[in-house]
Amino acid sequence: MVRGACPHDCPDTCAWIATVERGKVIRLQGDPDHPPTHGALCTKVSRYAERTYHAGRVLTPLKRVGPKGAGQFVPVGWDEALDDIAARLREIASRDPEAILPYSYAGTMGMLQSESMDRRFFHRLGASLLDRTICSNAGGEALAGTYGGKLGMHLEDYAASRLILIWGSNSIASNLHFWTFAQQAKRQGARLVCIDPRRTETADKCHQHIALRPGTDGALALGLMHELITAGLLDEDYIARHVDGFDALRERALQWPAARAAEVCGLDAAVITALTHEYAATRPAAIRLNYGVQRVRGGGNAVRLIALLPCLTGAWRERGGGLLLSSSGWFRAFRNDAVLQRPDLLGDRRPRTINMSTIGDDLLRDSSPAFGPRVEAIVVYNSNPVAVAPDSSKVVAGFRREDLFTVVLEHFLTDTADHADYVLPATTQLEHRDLHTAYGHTYVVANEPAVAPLGQARPNTQVFRDLAARMGFDEPCFADTDEQLAAQALQGLDLQALRAQGWVKLPVPDRPFADGGFSTPNGRAQVAPPGWAVPDHLPPHESPASAPALAARYPLAMISPPARNFLNSTFVNVQSLRDIEGEPLLEIHPDDAAARGIADGSVVRVFNDRGTYRCKAAVSTRARSGVVIGLGVWWRKLGLDGTNVNELTSQRLTDIGRAPTFYDCLVEVQPG
Repeated sequence: MVRGACPHDCPDTCAWIATVERGKVIRLQGDPDHPPTHGALCTKVSRYAERTYHAGRVLTPLKRVGPKGAGQFVPVGWDEALDDIAARLREIASRDPEAILPYSYAGTMGMLQSESMDRRFFHRLGASLLDRTICSNAGGEALAGTYGGKLGMHLEDYAASRLILIWGSNSIASNLHFWTFAQQAKRQGARLVCIDPRRTETADKCHQHIALRPGTDGALALGLMHELITAGLLDEDYIARHVDGFDALRERALQWPAARAAEVCGLDAAVITALTHEYAATRPAAIRLNYGVQRVRGGGNAVRLIALLPCLTGAWRERGGGLLLSSSGWFRAFRNDAVLQRPDLLGDRRPRTINMSTIGDDLLRDSSPAFGPRVEAIVVYNSNPVAVAPDSSKVVAGFRREDLFTVVLEHFLTDTADHADYVLPATTQLEHRDLHTAYGHTYVVANEPAVAPLGQARPNTQVFRDLAARMGFDEPCFADTDEQLAAQALQGLDLQALRAQGWVKLPVPDRPFADGGFSTPNGRAQVAPPGWAVPDHLPPHESPASAPALAARYPLAMISPPARNFLNSTFVNVQSLRDIEGEPLLEIHPDDAAARGIADGSVVRVFNDRGTYRCKAAVSTRARSGVVIGLGVWWRKLGLDGTNVNELTSQRLTDIGRAPTFYDCLVEVQPG
């Protein structure tokens, strides 16, 4: 048995155990001793071995022989591929290294395979930097501004809660192990309230579902605050001792009576009033906030407001009270990022930064004084931007540029890999070493390779080591092995225990903010950190309130959460999971479907000024009236017409964090 860690972009960061016979993984199970995992893996990851041994694995380097996007390749040797890639990068860098762009995200969350040798390579090269914003930046920066870091409750403490607001999270699909603790609390008498525009599988299992309009979470939080203030439900002592700027917040909240908030959110005012009293009166009360809330124009402000709620009621005083959006900030003191990533290799150079969320526009830009050099080469790893980046018709157009030299490190011929000049075979989590922090709990988890790499697959670390050697980078750090990288990655923890047990718990205090002690400079939660305005509700970029002419043409608000059996675009090509999902779906309320002559199961055309997407209609009350749900993220080439839901989403950014606004999107739907 070999201990490992799930590598995927999920709060749970499960510890797993692989059973190996004759050099092959025959079983994968959750580690029963790891408290967050407690022996269970989600449906997706339980099929990880199926993904590793998939017949479609890329197991040799491939060189393009057809047009960009056609997916036509021939096998080549590693030496030929690496020699050619290094020569092309060296030639571009001789003119301007900022014309080279790395593009990566969380295809693996591991410290080694995601952010070690690759960072060293691109820092030494002087390539453009990447602003990695696509998932969580708005909420993360907002939370850090309020609490001083991405910090929150212990996952296990939800079992002690008496009321849990599950806000913007389909936990059954995307945070399964939190859900087990919530269920434990429910069995002990706790009430569960789901706040989400969609009636999710999680909402089905809660006592109450509050189906607000997309992008109105900040208004709901302000309505709750108004009632807390006017009904005398505040913890005045906690506020006085542990919150900075409350007087300004009070003034803001008093502008948001329940009736006003309800009108914006599309709710009954009595729902807001009742929820406020229940939240204030129930001890302990907890909020599980997730990142769907922040994928709209005002997402950062909404997270700031929601994060202040447990400070206003003193919910942090008790175990089982408080809030969790991300726990990743607890790991900051234990991560040796500067040693692992070596930003000092930049020297005095300060390359430009390109936002991964605007890659569609940025690949199509010409050189200019404001932008810098045209992007001439892109190296993609741990990501599939052609499928997952917003406004994908522009992303496709950029990747189809014949003059764009594209290298993709991948397991499969994804939508992005189809556009590559070279595809390099990457190892899966069962085939390499890694270390994982988490954003849904406070345990570091180690991953040991269970089997030798299949075919000619190589870890990302080895690929960038090999490229560095060919580029003539002779600094000693480029010779570090994965074992050495792992030894450098963390500090202040018992690494021997981590290796032996597979995981270690951080020494995070119980009830971390019971007596304040936030990670801000003065230890107090911040309503408005220096340079920030008092938070407020900001309407979406695309809504009847902010863009009435646009809403007249495209009257339906669309959100695009991941399908239950996919994780972003990962697992879409695993047949057993795709069989469960069926086909790309758009959920639409019966009233909206009837008004458009749309029958359940029929093909529909979903469109706006950015593009058109065809899929199957699921006529269902999972969608509230006026809202449609485009379940993603399907590979474009596995859809009905070579597109996916991101054909419709926008490159406009959030109020905080420069992040994408995937759930801030107006569309119309027709039969078709």
